[in-house]
Amino acid sequence: MPVELTILGLAAILLLAHIMTAIRAKTRQYGVEWNMGARDEALPPLDPVAGRLERARDNFLETLPIAIIALGGVVLAGKTSQVTAIAGWVWLGARVLYLPLYWAGVPKIRSYVWGVALIALLVLLGVLLLG
Repeated sequence: MPVELTILGLAAILLLAHIMTAIRAKTRQYGVEWNMGARDEALPPLDPVAGRLERARDNFLETLPIAIIALGGVVLAGKTSQVTAIAGWVWLGARVLYLPLYWAGVPKIRSYVWGVALIALLVLLGVLLLG
């Protein structure tokens, strides 16, 4: 199996981690009854940590489709290489680091890590479209 597909499988596990950490923080604030209910009621704003975890999850969800297209695309196009494997691991590693950095509220470094992940995606897209 191409390593790029392994990276996508691990990205799915990372997505689950994002979802679970965000909902746990939200449930801690709003309660189990809210979590198990219809969630129709208006709620007060999230506390800072729960808000950061929700935004980190949303950010991952915004870029994950690009990673799926790029990593899956190089596999389908038969363009996998050491470059695409390294770019995939760099993307995944940066995204793994992003969650605790955002959770802890670390400014700037979090943005640099996001930038590294973006560059890795651009490399993958470059190989897919031009390589």
